[in-house]
This record gives sequence, C-alpha cells and structure tokens, in this order.
Amino acid sequence: MSAADLLAEARGLLAEHPVVDGHNDLPWALREQVRYDLARRDIAGDQSAHLHTDIPRLRAGGVGAQFWSVYVRSDFAGDEAVSATLEQIDAVGQLIARYPRALVRALTADDMEAARADGRIASLMGAEGGHSINNSLATLRALHQLGVRYMTLTHNDTIDWADSATDAPRHGGLTDFGREVVREMNRTGMLVDLSHVADTTMRDALAVSAAPVVFSHSSARAVCDHPRNVPDDVLAQLPANGGVAMATFVPKFILPAAVEWTLAADENLRAHGFHHLDTTPEAMALHRAFEAARPRPMATAATVADHLDHMREVAGVDHIGIGGDFDGTAFTPAGLDDVSGYPNLIAELLHRGWSRTDLAKLTWSNAVRALRDAEAVARDLQATRGPSNAVL
Repeated sequence: MSAADLLAEARGLLAEHPVVDGHNDLPWALREQVRYDLARRDIAGDQSAHLHTDIPRLRAGGVGAQFWSVYVRSDFAGDEAVSATLEQIDAVGQLIARYPRALVRALTADDMEAARADGRIASLMGAEGGHSINNSLATLRALHQLGVRYMTLTHNDTIDWADSATDAPRHGGLTDFGREVVREMNRTGMLVDLSHVADTTMRDALAVSAAPVVFSHSSARAVCDHPRNVPDDVLAQLPANGGVAMATFVPKFILPAAVEWTLAADENLRAHGFHHLDTTPEAMALHRAFEAARPRPMATAATVADHLDHMREVAGVDHIGIGGDFDGTAFTPAGLDDVSGYPNLIAELLHRGWSRTDLAKLTWSNAVRALRDAEAVARDLQATRGPSNAVL
C-alpha cells in the first residue's frame, strides 16, 4: 500500500475511532502567552504561529476527546498552586463556552461516547501534580466536583507525600498519606495518573489502587532510558490493574539522541533568565537560535511507533493509548508537529501491520474503558465508605 493510501486509511479509521489524547497543555500556553485572552488566540482559526493546538487542526488530526491539562508549575506552592489550578480549570470552561459547536464538557465515559456521536470533541481535564491539592483531600474532592478526571501524583518535583521521577526521592515512593490520596481518588472516580512519578511511586500506587491507573503522557523506558518513561515491570502490571499507558511525543523522552541535546537547550534558556519549560515567543526565539547553531536530533512518527510496538508487546494492546503533550513541549517529532499529525502515526502503525481493531483500541476504546471502570469502582466504594478526612 502506498504512503498516500495508508494515510487515507488512517484518516478513515480516525473518523470512526478518533483519538483520545491524554495530555494537552493548551490552557497553560494561553496563560503564559495572553493571560487567557482568548480573543488574542482564537483557536477557531489557524494559530500555528503560536500554538500546537487549534480547532481546525484538532479536526484534521482526528481528535475526538482531549484531556486538557490544568497544570501549574511545581514551584507554585500552597494556596498559590490551588488558585492557579482553579484559574486553569476556569480557562477550560471558557474554551468550552466559546466554542460549543466544537468542544463539549465531558465528565464520564458516557459523555465521551455522546460527544463522539454528536461530532464534537469531548473535553475532560487532568490536574498535573499533587501540589495542586496542597495536601488536602477536601481540595482533591473539590477538583473532582469541578470536573477534573485525573491527577498526576507529582510533576517534576518531589512533594510532601510522593517521589517524582526527576527529583531526589524523600519517601521511597508514596507515604501513608500518599496512599490515602490514591484511595480517595479511587473513591471519587478520579483516575490516578502515574506520568512524572518515580518508579517506586508507580509501584506503590499500583499496589494500592483498586481502579485502573493511567500514564497520561509517558513512553517506554526500554526503548529510551529516561526516568519519565515506564519500566517494563510496571507495564507488565497494567493488565491486572486495567490501566492504560499513553505514549508521549516529547523528543527528549522518546529519542535517546535527543536527551543530551534538550538538556543543553534547557540550560541555554536558564542562562538567559527563562524557566526551562517556558514556551513563550521570547523563549522559543532563544530555542530556535540554539537549534540553528546546533541542529537537534529529529524524532519522527516512527520513533513513537517503536515505543508503541514495545508497549503493546509488554502491556498488551488493551492497555496502551496516546498522550502527545502538545503545547507543553518546545519540540515535537517530524510528522507530529501539532495536533493535526495523529494520522501520520496511525499510518505508520498500519504500515507495521497493526489491525484496525487494535488501532481502535489504541485511539479510543482503551481510554474510555479505563474511565468507565474507574467510575464503577467509585460507585462500589461510595456504597461502603464516606470521604476521607485524613491529614498529612
């Protein structure tokens, strides 16, 4: 089959089984670039000069459901982190209200299916980092009531009750309070997201969780040895748990040659007074100048496919998905430059012999099933116990 035929088949498949993407940082990009002035970043039209995401490109990419990240940086602390998270949640609400023909709020798996039937993009939310609840289970419950359907237990920094993958460990995984956070997430129906956390935290959470876990944007450690990726022993536990590992597109997590280059590019940002995660136009101009002087190793859709091949082999096809991390990364793979690129990945997998049935699980069914199963666990738990009032 020719490349053109593969791409046409990929687009046809996505029309029936669209992508559920586990992680998109558009709300933070809107905060950083225009302080949520949506008129200045009107995603009804082409925003490719500023963003990875707009509605025409979501449509072209075959996206049917998006977990919008309501991330705040992990150097935000205490009530500042909570307030900023609320502002992020509000921004998602503003997007849904502004673009009702394209986006619709989704709180449940049934909502996701209804959105697909209606031809709209189911819009869910995920909080990225336990610092967003400021050590308060009541705040966790409030985020769930506001529509947050997963929480990543940590971001880049270790917190008071959980170790991060990219910071010095302090707890050996989860503390007793951290385990209670997982139990309370199970009781409310909020998915436990294990991207960003230390291996020990992954294993502790899997030992505690009665509901499926997710990795909203992590790839395979065996393919690219980066601590943000999932080791094989953890991938192998997903069938028993029912969870889903959603492969990410971030080059420094998927291409070994890109790891050192990205570290140098991040250090260049810091040397000029920018946070290493800054994607404002000023920071990106510095990145482009750095890249011109020192060309970066280029990941491609095939690089991501290598991870998905491995994740399917170890975890099984029922336990994998996609979490691109668009608008949360300065760099993207060739062919996956923005949210319009998903058909290129599906075409690559078709070329490798993936069946339509398996691809439908990857793009849509697995993520919807994980949320539905978490909802069922929550109903059972709520029938047997009330809210936890544990404190750190």
